[in-house]
Amino acid sequence: MTVKTRAFWVAAPGRGELREEEISVESYDDRVVVRALYSAISRGTESLVFHGQVPESEFARMRCPFQQGDFPAPVKYGYASVGIVEAGPENLSGREVFCLYPHQERYQVPAGAVHVLPDGVPASRAVLAANMETALNGIWDSRIGPGDKVVIIGAGVVGALCAWLAGRIPGTETTLVDIDPNRRPLAESLGVQFALPEQAPSEQDVVIHASGAQAGLARALQLAGDEAMIAEMSWYGARQPRLALGESFHSRRLTLRSSQVGQLPVERRSRWDHRRRMAKALELLVDPVLDGLISGESAFSELPRIMPKLVESADQVLCHRVVY
Repeated sequence: MTVKTRAFWVAAPGRGELREEEISVESYDDRVVVRALYSAISRGTESLVFHGQVPESEFARMRCPFQQGDFPAPVKYGYASVGIVEAGPENLSGREVFCLYPHQERYQVPAGAVHVLPDGVPASRAVLAANMETALNGIWDSRIGPGDKVVIIGAGVVGALCAWLAGRIPGTETTLVDIDPNRRPLAESLGVQFALPEQAPSEQDVVIHASGAQAGLARALQLAGDEAMIAEMSWYGARQPRLALGESFHSRRLTLRSSQVGQLPVERRSRWDHRRRMAKALELLVDPVLDGLISGESAFSELPRIMPKLVESADQVLCHRVVY
């Protein structure tokens, strides 16, 4: 038996639309049918996808688990869906789950592709799971230790989650940096300090850059102490930021390290896998203070109209939640 469902597609760079398709809703022992409750727009990555700015060299690596179509367009893209299992194995039927699935009303996936929400984590907050997973991986990559002085540049969702995680490591002095002074209350709610770029503390043990801006990365190098780690979490797509790697970069023996959620840090791969990491990311979302990262929501049917506005509104949008 099949039913009709709708999904959001980037039909052409800068233009989205809802497309109708059919899915099977038969009950299987190894597959589940999920009815979406919420999804979230990952503004940084989805902005690049929406505008057709994924470099051709990254077409394969940038595919999300259940993507349809190909870059630059038409493509169905997204990875933050929360829903309820309508059909499938008995242990999953009726459970609220997270899935790395695009924006779609109903979908069928292998049972192993969904993650049951932990007790205390509401579906409305669980849309942050993919961002939390990215932030957790970034903290691992940056190798922050107890007592370290840490600066996170960029108070978007991933940067804010990195700051929240870093601030919970005993003894750390953590500062969230952003060009928007209105992000100060967010930083304070997460239990960390806030600073504008020109006021940020220097001589840091670890700097995490998550602003997506060339100026932010340049400032990250300036704030790092001798032999410090700078973890680069921004992804620039087809843009090619300029970076001064002359001056004191070598004499100060700085380390600039990329962090990307697609792979776990090598020192954890013998014990961790992607499923364990996602389970931990969901578990970490039990704290209601993280609801402050949801900056707005709208109905799924409005997505073609509002997506162009959301991906351009860098100063106002944190996590935008889509309601089904």
